Amino acid sequence: MKKNKIFLTLAATLIMVSLVLTGCSKSSSSGDAPKYPSKPVNMVIAFSAGGSSDVQARLMQKYWNQYVPEQPWVFEYKTGAGGAIGFGEIARSTPDGYTIGGVNVPHMVLQPMGQGAQFKIEDFDYICQVVNDPQVIAVKKDSQFKSVQEVIDYAKANPGKLKVGIVGTFTGHHLMLLELQEKTGIEPAQIVYKGAADQNAALLGGELDIMIGNVNDVMRSLDMINVLGIAAEKEHEFLPGVKTLKDQGIDVVSDIRRGFVAPKGIDAGSLQFLRDTFKKINENPEYIADMKKAGQPMEYMSGEEFEKFVFGQNTKAENLLKKFGLI
Repeated sequence: MKKNKIFLTLAATLIMVSLVLTGCSKSSSSGDAPKYPSKPVNMVIAFSAGGSSDVQARLMQKYWNQYVPEQPWVFEYKTGAGGAIGFGEIARSTPDGYTIGGVNVPHMVLQPMGQGAQFKIEDFDYICQVVNDPQVIAVKKDSQFKSVQEVIDYAKANPGKLKVGIVGTFTGHHLMLLELQEKTGIEPAQIVYKGAADQNAALLGGELDIMIGNVNDVMRSLDMINVLGIAAEKEHEFLPGVKTLKDQGIDVVSDIRRGFVAPKGIDAGSLQFLRDTFKKINENPEYIADMKKAGQPMEYMSGEEFEKFVFGQNTKAENLLKKFGLI
């Protein structure tokens, strides 16, 4: 009887020890799970180093390093096809949280429709929007055109003669030109350039009558060009005194948005970490001051809001491209 009692006591003790060790093991293994991010994060930029997209991302990197000092960004430049090469690179990356990248809207909306790009807007998890860069109509300082209405009147009186410069096809500039044609009935000559620098040089060299650009593009050349109108809902702080197209009787609002995405399927916790950290950066007064100094028209939008905006632009762009027989 005594032996049985000792045996039962020993067995119970062994069971309790086993349970404690199992609990410790579980606790230890969960504690050993790597905290995100546990290594550097690749940042894919779809445009050339030194361009607007790169400058903005570098500003964000400065503040990322303050919030996540142990894991920096490693920049990868995947350029070409108006950003489509880089956007596709992000979409095809492993969704482990260690590859993210910058995207431009409406580029990422238009390219799958009209250029057979190797990605869709459904291929991404959206982190946030950081820039809203309104588009403008600009001319040389000595241009004959002093208002948007004068441009429209000339184009209507001279079909096919107004030379309009845009950067790329199936881009934000292209979409605004189509919208301008739709709303005014003009039929201009469309001249396409590879980049804003080429386009600006062409305008100043007399190859163009007008150009469609962005606030950030024209800020560097205000001593040589006049901005006749801005395609925004209200006047912009970077271009005081420049009237909106709406105020001039043309119902066109058009801009280029920049934001950040990850490949679809990233872990929910990692995505939330990215969203929270990017939000902190965008609320940092020093970052806001740096953006203004760099001429970057800042406008933050959460990942959920940015995704909703992109899908809304998809519908708008599809209708416009179909109307002009481009898809």
